[in-house]
Amino acid sequence: MIKAVIFDWAGTTVDFGSRAPMGAFVNLFNEYGIEITIEDARRPMGVNKWNHIDELLQFPHIQSQWVKSYGRMPTSVDVDEMLKAFTPMNIESIRQYSQLIPGVREVVTLLRARGIRIGATTGYTRELANVLMPLAAEQGYAPDACVCAGETEQGRPSPQMVAHCASLLGISDPTEVIKVDDTVPGLMEGINFNCWTVGVSVTGNAMGLSLEEYQDLTDSDRALKENHARQELQQCQPTMVIDSVENLLSVVDEINDRIISKKRSAAA
Repeated sequence: MIKAVIFDWAGTTVDFGSRAPMGAFVNLFNEYGIEITIEDARRPMGVNKWNHIDELLQFPHIQSQWVKSYGRMPTSVDVDEMLKAFTPMNIESIRQYSQLIPGVREVVTLLRARGIRIGATTGYTRELANVLMPLAAEQGYAPDACVCAGETEQGRPSPQMVAHCASLLGISDPTEVIKVDDTVPGLMEGINFNCWTVGVSVTGNAMGLSLEEYQDLTDSDRALKENHARQELQQCQPTMVIDSVENLLSVVDEINDRIISKKRSAAA
């Protein structure tokens, strides 16, 4: 049976549309005289922030701007410097976009009532998470354990962060864990850990809209965007894709039924 659910942060439990990192990335590159779009910033989402900056610098249209401005290719030293500049920008955006996603507090309360422990992994560093976690706690959400970028040798899509989080929760069997995330790298860390994986498509990076923007869509636009977001997450073949954490309880029930069924088959 499921003993732990390990959530991502931005776009999964807080910050509907995963907007906090996006504006910070755009502002960061603007500070260096490089123009990037929100769509550019979203593409590497889910990996740690150093790798995110590094990946953006590999995009041909971004790299060509860098070379034109600085007369050379970007280096790891540049990424180090940009990360230092990025952190205070992201802290401000985290404070702005720290609201819990609707249904999260209620679902987590019901999971705990079933004896299920709550964990978190994130592409945020501990410095950034230390800003976000008290803000979430004030709204009624505080995971039992949280593992941040840089606290394991490898980040996403490696399973090391989610494995470490499960260990902190006292769980060694991946089949007793569900990883919930709004990005492919975040889902891949769960898949590589061999645990159950649930993508959230509407509230996160794949949709990329605020709650208000999402609610303002016409029915036809909403259906198109929902389908596109779902397909983006389904490319890595998670166990399931749902709209939001609000829909998670029935998924936990279904996964528990699968586990029971498999045990019965093995015993037959």
